[in-house]
Amino acid sequence: MSNLTDKQFEFTRMVAKLISYAYQKGYKLTFGDAYRDPRVFGIMGENKPYSYGHTYSCHKIRLAVDFNLFVKKGKRWIYSTDSNDYIPLGLYWESMGGSWGGRFQDSNHFSIEHDGRK
Repeated sequence: MSNLTDKQFEFTRMVAKLISYAYQKGYKLTFGDAYRDPRVFGIMGENKPYSYGHTYSCHKIRLAVDFNLFVKKGKRWIYSTDSNDYIPLGLYWESMGGSWGGRFQDSNHFSIEHDGRK
């Protein structure tokens, strides 16, 4: 898997598997950041004023997604800010060959590497 388009196809397939796995484990997810539009965030290597995130974020090339994780507490679904809740998802993601942000204090971040970027 060498070119960007092939990686994007694979990434999409992996995200589908991760979502399914999360629900099997009893979690619920909503999307956080997925694609970061270059008109707002700049192209890879560029940082526009008032934007956020890393200049070389894989979100800019459709190879990263952030998920909001919800866990059941009693009868309610609660948004989790506990990084430990992401560990099963992160380990599963890594088992598929992905890079998990929990290794660098960004637990809700799931990506695949491209040109040395995660």
